[in-house]
Amino acid sequence: MKIARVRTDERVREGEYEDGTVTADGETYRVGEDADLLAPCNPGTFYCVGRNFAETLDQMDYDRPDEPDWFIKPAVSLHHPGDPIVHPPWTEELTYAGELAAVVDERCTDLDGEGEVRDALRGWTILNDLDALDQPGRTARKAFDGSAPVGPVVETDLDPRGIEMETHVGGEKRQDANTELMLFDPFEVVSFLSERYTFRPDDVISFGSPANPGLLEPGDEVEIRYEGIGRLRNPVVGPGE
Repeated sequence: MKIARVRTDERVREGEYEDGTVTADGETYRVGEDADLLAPCNPGTFYCVGRNFAETLDQMDYDRPDEPDWFIKPAVSLHHPGDPIVHPPWTEELTYAGELAAVVDERCTDLDGEGEVRDALRGWTILNDLDALDQPGRTARKAFDGSAPVGPVVETDLDPRGIEMETHVGGEKRQDANTELMLFDPFEVVSFLSERYTFRPDDVISFGSPANPGLLEPGDEVEIRYEGIGRLRNPVVGPGE
């Protein structure tokens, strides 16, 4: 089942998504007509794993990690599907990263094995891990306002291993990979991080991106597709547009 969140004239509603509509509490809303699509969760924290594809290690000249390598984005990084990404005026090297992500369903820690991880997760979504490459250090590069477009839905019934992904920028294919190429699979990553953190409902855990050549410029549109989930699309605009 696909779950989405929408904003109506009255309030934010969450329900089952199908063919451009969201059904919540017996009411059906047409996305773009009766309601605006929001990110499918409202995370307090983003836990983002990097260096999780061998292709990325080669691209960035990184050593192969012995365990998952991660960083954190704050809640203000959240950005909704379809909303324009404003190219920050303080960077000349903004790039994208099409990542599979998990959404936490219940407060949890010290998860042991795939079964406990599955029970703690609501499902799977897509994250665009925006990155200002010319800034010093990961926090400056990645943890800014609106740096984490998420969506469009959470898929509750999916095996995240062995699914295809693609990213297109301005109609050009920039990424094409399969999650079987991850160095650490999603269940390993969530279990590993849960030894260090207590996850809360709606927190997002992402699992890295294959090599992502090229930069984003105003006028581009980024479209990230993950098999079984859908397509996360956002246009890119200049400051003040």
